[in-house]
Amino acid sequence: MRVVIADCSVDYRGRLTAHLPLARRLLILKADGSVLVHSDGGSYKPLNWMSPPARLATAEPTQEQAEVGVASVWTVSAAKSDDQLRILIHEIHEDLSHDLGVDPGLTKDGVEADLQRLLAEQIDLVGAGSTLIRREYPTAIGPVDILARDAAGATVAIELKRRGDIDGVEQLTRYLDLLNRDPRLAPVRGIFAAQQIKPQAKVLAADRGIACLTLDYDAMRDVDDKDSRLF
Repeated sequence: MRVVIADCSVDYRGRLTAHLPLARRLLILKADGSVLVHSDGGSYKPLNWMSPPARLATAEPTQEQAEVGVASVWTVSAAKSDDQLRILIHEIHEDLSHDLGVDPGLTKDGVEADLQRLLAEQIDLVGAGSTLIRREYPTAIGPVDILARDAAGATVAIELKRRGDIDGVEQLTRYLDLLNRDPRLAPVRGIFAAQQIKPQAKVLAADRGIACLTLDYDAMRDVDDKDSRLF
């Protein structure tokens, strides 16, 4: 991983366009090819980013760029689309690289682990006639929560969260990209399942061709007895 603090401006061109004016920002370049642009606010969410697989190229500024203080031009290009992130570096204040090694993965909390177990036991919730292949299906970038087959025999990858946001959709997108390279599994479609799914996550999922499934945790545990309710 490479971590850079720099004065920079950022332009994104692809399905949409976005511009970040010159300011001091944190740039994170990960070994998987992803690049994230952060400010000192906004919690964990980047201001802009490029998902893997992607390629970074650096170049000298044009004369016009150099005249306004640009020292280097970073261009991050998506491998499977025309999306491009261009970062104009004016000054680098910190530049640190470190090999983090292989991450052991996230240990899920009790509710998320229960959701995974319950959905595996009630796999018909993702579609009548579905069958379970495996929980925690291993991949080179981490385990897929649930791998299943639908009634037609097609492979389905399911990512589970308590609260579904765009990071979960991005995670499932990376899994799908990898799984679809395996001829034994392809084609693989995705389902993003959670107790609550944010509107932004639903929009991104639809754009990626990923289905969303809202789970009723109490009903799955047979705690929520709908027949005995007054309302």
